[in-house]
Amino acid sequence: MIQSDDLRFFLEVARTGRLVSAARGLGVEHTTVGRRVTQLERSAGTRLFDRTPSGWGLTEAGQRLVVHAEAIESSLLAASEELGSARGRLSGTLRIAAPDGFGAFVLSPGLGPLRAAYPDLTIEIVTATRLNLLATREFDVGIALEEPTTRGVLSRVLAGYGLSFYASSGYLARAGRPESLADLGGHSIIGYVDSLLDIPALRFLDTALPGVRPAIQTNNVTGQWMAVVAGLGVAVLPDFVAAQDERLVRVIEETRIERTYWIAVPAEHQRLARARAGESALLELVIGHDYLWAA
Repeated sequence: MIQSDDLRFFLEVARTGRLVSAARGLGVEHTTVGRRVTQLERSAGTRLFDRTPSGWGLTEAGQRLVVHAEAIESSLLAASEELGSARGRLSGTLRIAAPDGFGAFVLSPGLGPLRAAYPDLTIEIVTATRLNLLATREFDVGIALEEPTTRGVLSRVLAGYGLSFYASSGYLARAGRPESLADLGGHSIIGYVDSLLDIPALRFLDTALPGVRPAIQTNNVTGQWMAVVAGLGVAVLPDFVAAQDERLVRVIEETRIERTYWIAVPAEHQRLARARAGESALLELVIGHDYLWAA
């Protein structure tokens, strides 16, 4: 029968990928870690790690066991917190999947409180502006631009945000300031690569400027922002990206677009302490942000 204490050694090796690193984190000799993992494999009746010169990688059986081992770990941490004990050491890796704009301009600079609360937790931010970002479910907490439809993922609205037309002061001095959507027909437009854009919520140019093809196209909002800063044209940018950038000017002020972010957690991760910590941190981040509003 599997012994729960062996799972602690198993998780540390799974997270670090090396026996010596796991031993250092656990405060024991590496031989002890190796012995406990071997004991667990014997009890489980299967090999949990592939031992290679580059490190210890999980086998398919090991990957399945991680979910159960982390659930046990999370339950113990939750019990400690509920009974008023000192907060347990929350370690391992928290992976957050997010659209590139949210990940770069909201999440990354807003990680301070989460890092302060859980200094032993490694945080991975995986970004992309594609519908399939959450499809693999290889994340603990996900942020989506539309309500996720992936099976086995539980979701709810996280926050609303606004987008507006922006240009640099230098560009406006050369090309003139557009006062209406009709005026944009004579301007250089910056937008997404149409053939790579599979999220309807980001197709705001199709509605605002039907038939207008952006002169500069990039598949991420950071590239669009930098192109606008460089004075190459006008783009629709999230206010949380552009409103505080003194190099940029909001134009056509009567036109403002509103969109929604969704938060998603795989059903099997709902009880994991790291997922709960990440979800709570995101909710707090939204509440305190100047350009997001809680739903």
